[in-house]
Order: sequence, then structure tokens, then C-alpha cells
Amino acid sequence: MQAADALVLRDIHPAPAPGWWPPAPGWWLLAAALLLLGGGVVAWRASRRRRRRRVEQLFDDNVDAAVSPAARVAAISGLLRRAARRRHPGAAVLPDAAWLALLDSTTAAAGADALDPGLQALLLEGGYRREVDAVEAERLRTCARALFLHWMLGR
Repeated sequence: MQAADALVLRDIHPAPAPGWWPPAPGWWLLAAALLLLGGGVVAWRASRRRRRRRVEQLFDDNVDAAVSPAARVAAISGLLRRAARRRHPGAAVLPDAAWLALLDSTTAAAGADALDPGLQALLLEGGYRREVDAVEAERLRTCARALFLHWMLGR
């Protein structure tokens, strides 16, 4: 029994807690998924920004290529008709009253100023006039640009 008395017993000590590094495989997968998601969002927003710039440039280049205010109004009218076809397939052949009604119904959604009767008449007849007021043509351009962007960007 003496041998048993000489045996010194000690408490059992737990193992130290595992370190925080390296993380478990599930955390690596979560980090990779978050990085991919973040990269996808950044790429999507950059693509939308580039598309918006291209559409704005298309409108501005076509209108700026016209040499006179009457030609600018004609270019604006043509661009609006082409853009409206993206949302409303028969918009290119609408008669004047229906075309103006479509424009009026869309201006509020596009965030553009409403076309007053003077601008509506300018849009319909301005491309055929000899003289067009340059200030009125610029007012029409501002309203028409917002409509064009609304239709082309699909918002």
C-alpha cells in the first residue's frame, strides 16, 4: 500500500481553447460568397452607369449634330419616337393627339417637366418650320432628354 500512498494525484486540466486563426472552412466559404456578391454589385452598378452615359451621349450627339434649331427639334422628335418604341411598340406611328397623350402620361413618371402646349406644338411642327426659337428648342431638349432616358433605360 505504500506505493499507493506515494502516488500524487492531480486534477484534470482542460485543453486550451482553439485559436481564432485559421477560421473553419465554413467561414472561408462565407467570406468568398460575400466577396463575390460585393464584386457582383459593384460590376452591376458600373455597368448601369456606363449604359446611362452611352444613352446620354447618344441623345446629345444626335441633337448636337443638327445645325439649326429646327433640325434639332426634328432630331429630338425622331429620337423620342424611336425610344418610345421600346416601351410601346406602336408609338412610332401614333397620330399627333395620341402621341402627345403618350408623352403627357410619361412625363410625370420620367420626372420631367410637363410639355406645355407651346412645346407640344414645337415638337410636332418644329422640324418643318423655317425659324425656331433657340430658347424654346433648348427647353424642349431638356424635357425630351428626360423622357428619352426614361424610355431607353427602362425605368
